[in-house]
Amino acid sequence: MNLFRSEEHVTAWLGTRPPGVTVPVTTLSALAHAWWGDRLAPGWTPHSRQQNQAVLDGVGLTGEFWRLG
Repeated sequence: MNLFRSEEHVTAWLGTRPPGVTVPVTTLSALAHAWWGDRLAPGWTPHSRQQNQAVLDGVGLTGEFWRLG
């Protein structure tokens, strides 16, 4: 993971390499909280694939790249 201050800096850093996926840091923070926020709960059990997909969808990470197999 690399953090950049703007899309222009991403483009400059990439040069001629093909772009991957860029995510705003606010979305990344929302994902971290949603994905890991309940891990210390006493009755925690691992999330199902469907629950994990719902987390991704819920923070706006949609599209083929974000589809869990």
